[in-house]
Amino acid sequence: MTTAPTEPTTETLPRRLLGAELLIVLGLSLGASGLRAVISFAGALTAPISLGQQVATLNESAAPGRPWLDLAWQVYYIARGLVPVALVWYLLVREGTSLRVIGFDLTRKRSDLGRGVLVAAAIGGSGLALYLAAQAAGANLTVAPSGLPEVWWRVPVLIASAWENAIVEEVIVLGYLLRRLGQLGWSWPAIVVTSSVLRGSYHLYQGVGGLVGNIVMGVVFCLLYRRWGRVMPLVTAHALIDTVAFVGYALLAGHVGWLPSA
Repeated sequence: MTTAPTEPTTETLPRRLLGAELLIVLGLSLGASGLRAVISFAGALTAPISLGQQVATLNESAAPGRPWLDLAWQVYYIARGLVPVALVWYLLVREGTSLRVIGFDLTRKRSDLGRGVLVAAAIGGSGLALYLAAQAAGANLTVAPSGLPEVWWRVPVLIASAWENAIVEEVIVLGYLLRRLGQLGWSWPAIVVTSSVLRGSYHLYQGVGGLVGNIVMGVVFCLLYRRWGRVMPLVTAHALIDTVAFVGYALLAGHVGWLPSA
């Protein structure tokens, strides 16, 4: 069994600076997304209509009726979203390591792909069932994974968006966060709770189902990362789950009765 490297080999920075660095990275990325999701959910709860009647749209059109401008915006958003990952890369290089220390590389393509497919198959179906149950119970908003127009670049952009989400979340909330919290001396249970709750928090805009489902996913991903010592299989799994959700919704919404749509 491979254990994820969460302890530093040398003391590179005082704990105070490591903590400040971690807060800055999260404040520029998924920590800020979590706070925004909490505010969004508060707004949804206090809206005059029920949660089940409200819609959370992902991958929205940025320039309706102007497809080339819309495409430019979509590429911009995806590229901008990856900037915090570049920051994590820089911080790890400054530490004397690289993204390889968290297993974000292509050195084990076959095993990473195989593990990713298995995890995606196990989590994807249960996640869909939880969403449908929560939405039917009125505890979740209707999630519309795609609001893009029917243009030639819709599917490629949705796939790119899925991989961007996967890379940002797993590199930051899994590999980087677990490494830094380990360096700060946190216990393993506290690390798992923190990573999983953070993952759930930035999905709260979807409702209670999004929160609970992603907390559970976070626990599973933490345990698998500790076992494998690599984020790449989990990046692959996350990207496959999101790709199926984004592209599947774009192709099926309005054509099947079991899928809630905007």
